[in-house]
Amino acid sequence: MAYIHAGSRNKIESSTGSPVRRARRAARIAGAILLLTWSSAWAQDLSTLPSAEQVINRNQDPYAGSIPQGKAAGEIIELTIEDALDRGLKYNLGLYLADRVTQQSQAARLRALSDLLPVANGSFSEEDQKINLKAFGFKFVGFPSSVGPFGLTDLRATGQWTVLDFHSISNIQSAGQNVKAAQFTYLDARDTVVLAVGANYLLTIAQESRVEATQAELKTAQALYQLAVDQENAGLAPNIDSLRARVQLQAQQEALIQAENDLEKQRIALARVIGLPVRQKFRLVNRVPYHPLPDLDLESAYARALETRPDYQAALAALRAAQLSRSAAWKQRLPSIGLAGEYGVLGYTPDAMAPNWTAAATLRIPIFEGGKVEADVQQADAILKQRQAQADNLRGRIEQDVEDALLDLKAAGQQVDVAKLGLELAQQALGQSQDRFAAGVTNNVEVIQAQQQLASANERYIASLYAHNIAKVLLARAIGNAESVVKLYLSAPGGTEPANGAGRQAPGNVAPASPNDVTAQPAQPNPNQVPHE
Repeated sequence: MAYIHAGSRNKIESSTGSPVRRARRAARIAGAILLLTWSSAWAQDLSTLPSAEQVINRNQDPYAGSIPQGKAAGEIIELTIEDALDRGLKYNLGLYLADRVTQQSQAARLRALSDLLPVANGSFSEEDQKINLKAFGFKFVGFPSSVGPFGLTDLRATGQWTVLDFHSISNIQSAGQNVKAAQFTYLDARDTVVLAVGANYLLTIAQESRVEATQAELKTAQALYQLAVDQENAGLAPNIDSLRARVQLQAQQEALIQAENDLEKQRIALARVIGLPVRQKFRLVNRVPYHPLPDLDLESAYARALETRPDYQAALAALRAAQLSRSAAWKQRLPSIGLAGEYGVLGYTPDAMAPNWTAAATLRIPIFEGGKVEADVQQADAILKQRQAQADNLRGRIEQDVEDALLDLKAAGQQVDVAKLGLELAQQALGQSQDRFAAGVTNNVEVIQAQQQLASANERYIASLYAHNIAKVLLARAIGNAESVVKLYLSAPGGTEPANGAGRQAPGNVAPASPNDVTAQPAQPNPNQVPHE
C-alpha cells in the first residue's frame, strides 16, 4: 500500500508537467507495480502451503507421530543425528504400533498351540436332592412316591488331550510363520523410522539453510536500497531505481518471514517424529556435508536387497503361513486322536466319599461337515494366491527401488556439481552488476535480476544437497540395511558445526562456495562506496 500511495502522489504532482514527463512517470510507476507483483509471486513460490491431502496424510501417518516424553525444558538442547535416530527408534508411534502387532501374532500362536496341549479342570459341588419317583414311572402300591432329601458331595478333576490332530499341527506352524512375518515387519518399521527421522533431520537442515540464505539476501537488498537512495539524493540516479530496490527489499522481507515460518513448522515435525515435546527448543549439531559415495553394482545391490530387506522376508514368511493355512484347511478331513478322563470322590456325606473315575481314548473321524471344509480350503487358496502375488510384486518393486535409488544418487551428485558451479557464477554476476551500478554504468534492474538469479541458485544448491543426502538414505532403505548405514551416511566426519554466516564479501570480491558449505552466502554491496562519476 505504501508503494501505491507514493505512486499516486507522484502522478498528482506531475499532472501540471509536460506530456513526456508524465508518460515517463507513469511508466516508472507501472514498472514498479509490476516488479512488486512479480517479486511477491516469487517469494510465495519458495514454500507453498500444504494441500488438504497432505495435511490428512500427515495426521494419519503413524510414523509422523510419536509418544512425547517429558515436558519442554527451558534450555536449548543439542541434537545430533545419532540422538534423533535413537529417540525415534524408542518413541515413534509407527514403531510402537508395529511392536504391538508382533505381540498380537505371538498371542495368536499361543492360542493355536493350546489346541494340542492338555486341558485340565477341577470342580467341587455340594447338593441336596429329592427325587420324584412318579416322574420315572414308579407308581406301585406301597412304593414311596419320592425319596430324599439326601445330600451329594462331588470333588473331581477332568482332563482331555488331543494327541494327534494334523489340522491343529498345520495351524500352529502357520501361526509360527505369522510371528516371523510380524517380526520382520517390525524390523521394516525400524527402517521406516530411520527414513522418517533422517528425512526430517535433513529437511530441517535445508530449512535452516534457506533462512540463512534469505537473511543474507535481505542484507544485500537493504544495502542495495540504501545505495539507490544515496544516489537519488545525490542526483545521480532516478527515483525508479529507489522504487525497484524498495520493492526487492519488500520481497526479501516476505521471503524471510515465510522461510522462518517454514523452519519452525519443520522443527515441530522433527520433534513429533522423535518424541520431543513440541515446544522443546533444540539445535541441530550435524550439518551433513556433501560426500559422494562410490559406485555400486546394480546386480549385487539387488541380490543383497533380496537377502536383507525385512519387508521381503516378511512377505515370504506370510506366504509360507498361507501355504500352511491351506494345508491345515484340507487336513480337517483327516481323523484325530484324543484322550479324556476324570477322577474324583463322590458320596452322600463328606465323610463317606469314595473314588470315582473314568478314562477314554477317542478317535474322531469326520464324515460330513456340511461343506465347511471345502469352504475353508477355497478361502485359504484365495489367500495363498494373494500372498504369492504380493511377494512377486514386492520382488519387482525391490528391483525398481534399488535401481531408482542408484539413479537418484547419481543424478543428485551431478546436480550438486552443476548447482555449485551455477552458484559461483551467480555470485560473480551479482558482484559485477553491483560494481556496474555503483559506477553509474547501468541502473539497478540488472542488480535486481542478478539478486534473483543468486537466490534461485542458492535454492537449487540447497535442494541438490538435500536430494543427494536423502538419496543416500533411500539407497540404504532400498538395500535393506537402513538402520546400520544411515548413521554412517549422515554423521560423516567434518559435518558438525553450523555454517558461519559472517564475513560477507564486498562487490567484486566474491569468494567461491565450498562443496562442504550447507549454504553459499551471496555477496553484499558496500553502502559506503562512492559511485564513479
